Amino acid sequence: MESNLTEKEVALIRESIKVKYSQVAATGTASCFRYPTGAAGLKQQNYPLDLLRDFPPALIDSFCGVGNPFSLGPIHPGEAVLDIGCGAGLDTLLAARMVGPAGRVAGVDVTQAMIDKARGNLALLGLQNVVFQLAEAESLPFPDNGFDAVISNGVFNLTLDKEKALNEAHRVLKPGGRLLLADMVLVAALPPDKAGKIENWYQ
Repeated sequence: MESNLTEKEVALIRESIKVKYSQVAATGTASCFRYPTGAAGLKQQNYPLDLLRDFPPALIDSFCGVGNPFSLGPIHPGEAVLDIGCGAGLDTLLAARMVGPAGRVAGVDVTQAMIDKARGNLALLGLQNVVFQLAEAESLPFPDNGFDAVISNGVFNLTLDKEKALNEAHRVLKPGGRLLLADMVLVAALPPDKAGKIENWYQ
C-alpha cells in the first residue's frame, strides 16, 4: 500500500503516528480511542486477569489493544517471544510472565515515549527476561529464526508496508513459530467523504 503514497505522505503518516502515541504515553488512553481501553478493554478481550493481578494500575490503564493475541494460541515456558508495537508494554510483560525466567521477551515500538514508558513499567515489575527497544515492524533489529512466537496487537493496521512487515515477522520466527496477531480490518468501503484520506492512518 505504501507504493500508492508520495514520500511526503509517507513522512506525514509516520510522524503523525508517533505524535499520536507520544500523546497517549503522556496523557493516557481514555481520550485517544473510541473503544474500551485499560481494565475495561482487558476484561472485554478476555485477558487472563489472574496473571495481571500485581500489574501496576498505571500499566493496566495504558492498555489500548484492539484484541487478545494470547487467545490465538499458547505461550509456553522457556520460549522466546517478540511483541511488535509493544506500546507501554502490557502484552510484552504478560508474555514474560508466561515464558518464565527460562524464556525471553523483546518489545519494539516506533515511539520513543512508549519505549520509555514500557521500560518504566518493566522496572516496577522487576522482570529480568525482557528488553524494549525502538524499531519499526518493517525493519526488525533481530537475526533470522530467533523467536518461537511473534505477538502484535492493533499495530499492523498502522504499518505502511504490510507485506514487508509480515515478511519481517516471518523472518525472525523459528521454523514452526507462531504469529499471534490481533488487529482491526476494514470490512466495508468507507463513505466517500472519508475514503482516501491520509488522516485515516493515524486518527
